[in-house]
Amino acid sequence: MRLRNGQAAPVADVPLLAGDEFRSTVIDAALGGARVLAFFGQASPDSRGAVRLWGVLADALTGDLGLLATDIAGEIFPSLTPDCPQLHHFERELLETWRLAPAGHPWLRPVRFPGDRPEGPALAEFYRVAGAEVHEVAVGPVHAGVIEPGHFRFQCHGERVLHLEIALGYQHRGVERAMLEMPSRRRIHYAETLAGDTSVGHATAYAMAIEALAGVAPPPRAEALRSVGLELERLANHTGDLGALAGDVGFLPTAAYCGRLRGDFLNLTALLCGNRFGRGLVRPGGAGYDVSGALAEQVRKRLGRAVPDVAGATDLLFDSPSAMARFQGTGRLWRSQAQGLGFVGVAARACGMARDVRFEFPAGLWLTRQIQTATWHSGDVFARALVRRLEIERSVAFVEEVLADLPEGPIRADLPGGHRVGAPVGPLAGSHVAVALVEGWRGEICHVAVTDPAGDLAAYKIVDPSFHNWYALQLALRDQQISDFPLCNKSFNLSYCGADL
Repeated sequence: MRLRNGQAAPVADVPLLAGDEFRSTVIDAALGGARVLAFFGQASPDSRGAVRLWGVLADALTGDLGLLATDIAGEIFPSLTPDCPQLHHFERELLETWRLAPAGHPWLRPVRFPGDRPEGPALAEFYRVAGAEVHEVAVGPVHAGVIEPGHFRFQCHGERVLHLEIALGYQHRGVERAMLEMPSRRRIHYAETLAGDTSVGHATAYAMAIEALAGVAPPPRAEALRSVGLELERLANHTGDLGALAGDVGFLPTAAYCGRLRGDFLNLTALLCGNRFGRGLVRPGGAGYDVSGALAEQVRKRLGRAVPDVAGATDLLFDSPSAMARFQGTGRLWRSQAQGLGFVGVAARACGMARDVRFEFPAGLWLTRQIQTATWHSGDVFARALVRRLEIERSVAFVEEVLADLPEGPIRADLPGGHRVGAPVGPLAGSHVAVALVEGWRGEICHVAVTDPAGDLAAYKIVDPSFHNWYALQLALRDQQISDFPLCNKSFNLSYCGADL
């Protein structure tokens, strides 16, 4: 079954295939250029004790999303990973979540552990390289900086990294399960804190999924305000990341400037909704706050003052031969790796792929306005930094353009329950499924919501861009000096909590 981004459809319309047919359909689609957005389980409503596997595929050429499902009755099913490497993390997740073992998976180690597992995340077997001169370096889960926990296990020959394996799961919160159990008015707050630096991105994806199930369309003014919030979130994080990259190679002028400028962009978001991370800006059915003409003009003026400072700080970095010598050729990925393993966001675009939800699967304001996708071909730290720099320039132009021409009208759809924050958008359609995609600052955010016959959520799947891209960091470290790890790590800046849902 095919649908568009932000649409819902009856579950009965999703083809429920036999196992072999499901397998061949997914593999054939991937070999034909489709990408796996989500692959997850749900207790089958039709077969007691079985697990229903959902596959959500994306066809970038047509902008269509494809859904299919199958019921797995036993505890073992043939792994699809050897033929479709994009699924390697999803199948490992199925093992730890549903105890479904994909037979033939090349490395069936859990991605993370739910809280009911007795062992810790770093206690499972790690991949090891044998050799008298090979040694192992373990880093974390507690790190020197104020960052989230994660364990990194390097197999090294001297200073050269042969292999890196990453163990997460130290802060698994059970959010996907909680989304089914909590009152509907609280779900938006969970969505805003799925990844603390992506509040607008995840809140928008959640709102889109709920609106699709409720048959509610947010007003154009709300769509515009949401898109402004999304791009301000991108501006703040990209600016902070460029400063952090500069800091990692000891180029302190840009590090200092960008640290301050990130705060300027966060403060612009606070002007819109009273919160520097954009919490409260997006609500199912519309936006949580309106913007007066005077406030829109104030945001534009302050944005205009920040732009020359950002350009100056990044020019300093990119004009520095010593900094560029550290960036160029470091942590290189190839386009074939990004294609085959399903990398998204900056990591994919820095390999020359124009992979961007705003362009490939537009919804809301992106149906009528576009931002040119920023790409570079070299796949290294330099490319990931350059893509961020280009995206800053294009997001600034977009925000200025939208604020100068905000659509008139309300910011909330005419909802039953009034305009109270957290008010339900109305009953959700029973036995329906909705898929919502948003291009967050890290990359593609995917939310899939499935309802039961009564219209309650029966399954809710969240795929943060970090889930796709943690393996990209592992590959980028191969044949690198171990001293390059902080720089490579920062060039991706992936979310621990976004993966530990």
